[in-house]
Amino acid sequence: MSTPFDAPDWRGMSQEDRDKGLNNGVAVAGSAEIVAGWERRSAEVRARYSNHLDLRYGPRERNRIDFIKAAEKGPTLVFIHGGYWQTRAKEVFTLFAEGPIAHGINVALFGYTLAPDATLDEIVAEIHQGLDFLAAQLPDLGGDASRIVVSGWSAGGHLTSMALSHRHVKAGMAISGIYDLEPIRHSYLNVKLGLDEAMSRRNSPMMQAGGAMKPLSLVVGSAELPLLRKQTADFAGHRAKYGLPVTYEEIPGADHFTIMKELASPAGRITTLVRQLFERTG
Repeated sequence: MSTPFDAPDWRGMSQEDRDKGLNNGVAVAGSAEIVAGWERRSAEVRARYSNHLDLRYGPRERNRIDFIKAAEKGPTLVFIHGGYWQTRAKEVFTLFAEGPIAHGINVALFGYTLAPDATLDEIVAEIHQGLDFLAAQLPDLGGDASRIVVSGWSAGGHLTSMALSHRHVKAGMAISGIYDLEPIRHSYLNVKLGLDEAMSRRNSPMMQAGGAMKPLSLVVGSAELPLLRKQTADFAGHRAKYGLPVTYEEIPGADHFTIMKELASPAGRITTLVRQLFERTG
């Protein structure tokens, strides 16, 4: 759980370097094409599992859940998409249900209102609202409301950590997440987010004394931007400091986008970690 040796302290970086150090789209060549490929494949998966799409959990347009059913009375993995809380949509990520559903794990993909139309406080509240709705609906959908694990990628990794406290969530699987929002507040990303120091701190798991006493698996790619690798390593150390259940792993050679292959594949490392979380929380 040591901090990557090549990770600089963001406080000593120039604005330009800090912005570049958080910009995954620029850092990964061909990232736009990768995401376009995700969207095409996700449309195919949605067409195959069209029975429970766009379940409305709240009043706003993006307050919707896609439920991909793999097994009657099976466990459910919640997946929260990324995009720095201000881009992308659940429909882009349906293909990543394929790894878990191959093992009889249902997948619920959450949508949420994006900044600047919602503050980060409101986005976190929407995720909790969605979890309330899902837990209530799972018996009718054919799932087991007592077996929910929450997961997410990038900004969704942050929202995973913020959802771990929900009473129906048994464990978390956070992929390439953000756990200290202060670097975000001091970057180009805050133009739409509009974080002040108080909102940043109350939504930063790294700023909290302790946390939910539930298993949390943290993964990041070894080829990701150093600031993001540092976020995950530091948060793993933070949880360990407070005696909270945590595992930390770097996926060898993976960048911020290719890491998601490990969830799309039934044999992928992240899929395996998800299965282990369900086994542990049983």
